[in-house]
Amino acid sequence: MSDRLPAPSSSQEWVGTVRAVQANYYRVVLDSLSEKGRPDDEALPELLCVRRSRLKKTGQQVITGDRVVVTDPDWPSGRAAINEVLPRQTWLPRPAIANVSQALVVCALFEPEPDPLHFSRLLVQAEACGLTVRPCLNKSDLVEPEQVERWRSRVQSWGYDPLILSARTGEGIATLTTTCRDRISVMAGGSGMGKSSLLNALLPEVSLRTQPVSGRLQHGRHTTRHVELFAMPDGGWLADTPGFNQVELTECRSDSLASCFPEIRQRATECQFPDCRHQQEPGCAVRELEWERYEHYLSFLDE
Repeated sequence: MSDRLPAPSSSQEWVGTVRAVQANYYRVVLDSLSEKGRPDDEALPELLCVRRSRLKKTGQQVITGDRVVVTDPDWPSGRAAINEVLPRQTWLPRPAIANVSQALVVCALFEPEPDPLHFSRLLVQAEACGLTVRPCLNKSDLVEPEQVERWRSRVQSWGYDPLILSARTGEGIATLTTTCRDRISVMAGGSGMGKSSLLNALLPEVSLRTQPVSGRLQHGRHTTRHVELFAMPDGGWLADTPGFNQVELTECRSDSLASCFPEIRQRATECQFPDCRHQQEPGCAVRELEWERYEHYLSFLDE
């Protein structure tokens, strides 16, 4: 903790972002303090915080991504207490993270082979959480250019503009950095998709551990143990989430599932009934289309 930071007057409040939660402690990065006598070009201070007892009594949880108010920091020790949790704009339940506005859904083009159903499930879950969704096709250096283009066209037919990425060659990394500017983005995907390698390419100083893909199971070992935000060099935060292989559609309801498919959103107003489920209803403009993910939609609707 820099000893050049100003010593605030008694009960002065400071606002920051929870970067990580570990046990009962919260790592909070404070906002710019230039208005309180601190130069803009200094590194933002990080405090190790506890939760005020009154927050515990009311059951107020503090999660990664929360905007919080801390009072009376002890600058020499770098300690403080969280006094208030500001209203959340968004909330992801598993893993718990607040105020995310964008989901970077990562799918590897090789090792493991792409699984369209699992990829689609991740996209739908992100849509259901109200996030801006950006598919990322990773490990482009491991396949032929023709295969990359086939997958690009395929995901475009789903209604998305995918990023083509390679952590090894650096392809797409500059575009990904720009995409993450001035927002909290979450990087999601099954194990072995290369999320940690992408984070290493974006933020070399972080040096996240990576594990090889299992030859027998064709998925990677979990390398991320907790949710943590990493500051992007051009502004914004990027979150890595613990690896997983299956995703439950916890945020989806049957009456809103259709809105999680861009293909359906483009044609839903043409249906005869406003509450059309796009199954057996007469005059359904969506069911009459020939689109790849219709079977995915029906499968998820059954769930």
